[in-house]
Amino acid sequence: MLEIRYLSARYGAIEALRGVSLRVSTGQLVALIGSNGAGKTTLMRVISGIVDASEGDIWLDGESLRGVKSHARVARGVAHVPEGRHVFGDQNVRDNLELGAFGRSSPWSEIEGDIERMFGIFPRLRERASQLAGTLSGGEQQMLAIARALMSRPKLLLLDEPSLGLAPLIVREIFALIASLKAEGVTILLVEQLANLALAIADRAYVLETGRIVLEGDAAVLRSDTRVRDAYLGAAAEGALR
Repeated sequence: MLEIRYLSARYGAIEALRGVSLRVSTGQLVALIGSNGAGKTTLMRVISGIVDASEGDIWLDGESLRGVKSHARVARGVAHVPEGRHVFGDQNVRDNLELGAFGRSSPWSEIEGDIERMFGIFPRLRERASQLAGTLSGGEQQMLAIARALMSRPKLLLLDEPSLGLAPLIVREIFALIASLKAEGVTILLVEQLANLALAIADRAYVLETGRIVLEGDAAVLRSDTRVRDAYLGAAAEGALR
């Protein structure tokens, strides 16, 4: 589904990504973990076209995305749920979902059907359908951001720090929803600071440090790797997982 080859990106003189290569197969959930400042969010922004790559290439279903603008990448099947959610706060929940289908040439009946499907996956959004998105709780806004992205019927869903700023109980709920999307066959690249939770639901994982991939492999194997445990898991994460 997604193949990244020797990707580099810069912010002025700062090289944020250096020769990154990774793969996400159809139907997989792949986790990308690493410390703050490692380049995880930059990588997601390069994939979605918000930030330009300085070197390397991105392939989606065998077609290069180099030079393709961000809105055109959405049309090709890339949906990005950014860090911090960024819902349209002055629009209600249903309007946000309708905006997620912007650019689709589908008949209105099909879009309405997809909205109903989102309400089935996220029942709380049905209860809040006429409520302004800016008045939702953090967890509800995260659900809405994911649902809005799914309204584009993406081939690839990019989730950047979905647990950020949420209470532990809500984090559990969000991760259960992500696991259910994976079970439905949605292809997901997940960036997450709570590495233990991410590795628990992922098929494969990559570890990014200072803009480079330093480890990769089966998520269960990396979860038991002493280097990963010492650097990214620790006692607090172990307690959160239990």
